[in-house]
Amino acid sequence: MTLFTTPASCQSLPRRSGVLALAVVLATLPAAALAQQVPLASLPPLPPPVGLPQLQDQLSCPALQQRLLATVASQASVWSITIADAQGRLLADLNGTRPRIPASNQKLVSTAYALDRLGPDYRLNTQLWRLGDGSFRLTGEGDPDLALPQLQRFAMLAMGSGGSSGQTPALVRLQIAEEPRQAWWPQGWHPDDRYYAYGAPITRLAVTSNAIHEAVMNPPSRLQTLLQKTIVQRGAKVQVSLVSARAPLPGDAVLLHQEPSAPMHNLLSLANTESHNFTAEVLLRQGAGTWDLAQAAQRQMLWLTEQGLPMQGVRVADGSGLDRANRLTSRFLAALLLRMDQHPYGRAYLASMAVAGQRGTLRNLYVGTPLQGQFFGKTGTISGVRSISGVLLTAAGPRYVSAISNGSSSPNETIGRVLRQAQNTQLCPI
Repeated sequence: MTLFTTPASCQSLPRRSGVLALAVVLATLPAAALAQQVPLASLPPLPPPVGLPQLQDQLSCPALQQRLLATVASQASVWSITIADAQGRLLADLNGTRPRIPASNQKLVSTAYALDRLGPDYRLNTQLWRLGDGSFRLTGEGDPDLALPQLQRFAMLAMGSGGSSGQTPALVRLQIAEEPRQAWWPQGWHPDDRYYAYGAPITRLAVTSNAIHEAVMNPPSRLQTLLQKTIVQRGAKVQVSLVSARAPLPGDAVLLHQEPSAPMHNLLSLANTESHNFTAEVLLRQGAGTWDLAQAAQRQMLWLTEQGLPMQGVRVADGSGLDRANRLTSRFLAALLLRMDQHPYGRAYLASMAVAGQRGTLRNLYVGTPLQGQFFGKTGTISGVRSISGVLLTAAGPRYVSAISNGSSSPNETIGRVLRQAQNTQLCPI
């Protein structure tokens, strides 16, 4: 069994380009095939691929383990912490197999999956189609940066495609292809969160990620208003209707134009460095090849199992970590980080993370300490939960650290002390 399913070439990190190009969408496992799989709960753990390090089960660094226990002291019961090295040695571990609510550390899973399935050059496309009856259909893949300038270009193209005469049609009939309302939010998102920008609905055609200062509660209605205003201002009448994004395009549809998103590298950074919930949710769905969240989660779980990761207790409820039904273990996250460091696109994965004391959600943490610029990670915060997982650079090579607290009184300070102990390579001689 192979570890990863993408091409094995990765020459360098992608650079953003303004040139419009069709994105190559990799094939995904069809729902019919998945339906025939044995339920995940009954699948035995898979052996690791030959030649790649596997996270070991036995502790190998007693000195670091003692420091870890002393650091958490009386709060040990609320922590799960795992530290491993590049050879897969389990250097230290506390409650590493206990499932915890991971908050936004869930994004490490979604972005790894999407990067493997789609590749580092993938772009989300918003497309305008002309149908055989003279109407138009606008389709999308959830570009988080879709904005008014792109909509104006689509509107102008629709108005300028009036048939052989080339004249602006008296009436522009435009369909918006969108997900059903019941799919806009993962079911486990708290109703109060849905009103904030971080809890904006997940739709395919999301102008400014469906958020202004707060969440846009009816994105298709807003989009319809913007398109109507743009077309009417240019002297034409418009009829905008809503159709299901899950319905196939007619066989006579012709692609007129598409607006690509920033490349995968930028999308990964938006999800991991800035912890953008919308982008993480879109990446899960696009990576799985379906916008049915339950199917997407199932396909992601299948992929994770194929990687030989410790899956006991792992549960995927969404792509961002806002759903409190997610469950991860610190051993799972450390093993995932170890695996991704061996991935052909591992450089892009590491580059997408926040950096201690320098960038993203870690910019204000551990400034002026030996950790500054040496820890690349992902933070996670929801009520009662604090998590930080990532790659720590040391004189002895990278160390993979995952720390999840479900109830600590001072989590940032504790995690900082744990990271500084992990940075002390003298504690764990090779």
